[in-house]
Amino acid sequence: MSEIASGCPKLKELDISYCYQISHESLKTIGSHCPNLQILRRNIMNWLDSSPHVGIVPNEYLNAYPKDGNLEAAAIGNSMPHLLQLELQFSKLMGVGLDLICEGCLDLEYIDLSGCRSVSRRAIENAKSKLKKLEIKKPNIYITRSVLRWERHDY
Repeated sequence: MSEIASGCPKLKELDISYCYQISHESLKTIGSHCPNLQILRRNIMNWLDSSPHVGIVPNEYLNAYPKDGNLEAAAIGNSMPHLLQLELQFSKLMGVGLDLICEGCLDLEYIDLSGCRSVSRRAIENAKSKLKKLEIKKPNIYITRSVLRWERHDY
């Protein structure tokens, strides 16, 4: 990532969705070498139901995808101050991470948090109060019965 990022200082848009071996350290590197970055897509698979990815995505990737969305959020907030748009679908981001992004990305206009089940409504409202222009696509969680493994109990 360091080689790629250092060769692209004018980069404005980057999609690293489903790149499971890119860490929060890589995000810091991208941010430090690409100061003009305005759009970042860092969507990951639906970790609530990974069955569509089994057999397509190698197991080592499935086992390595970001487990702590707050580390990635800190990297984004600390190194990408000019972001306008951010996609973090199915990140394990929490309210603390969303705060870190809002504190560092003051120009942020849009963030997609679809599938981010650990972000509360209170955290979203807090983010909107900090950045008046911010539009947030909220975590729309629909969990299928197969994921929850519903059991029927007869009493």
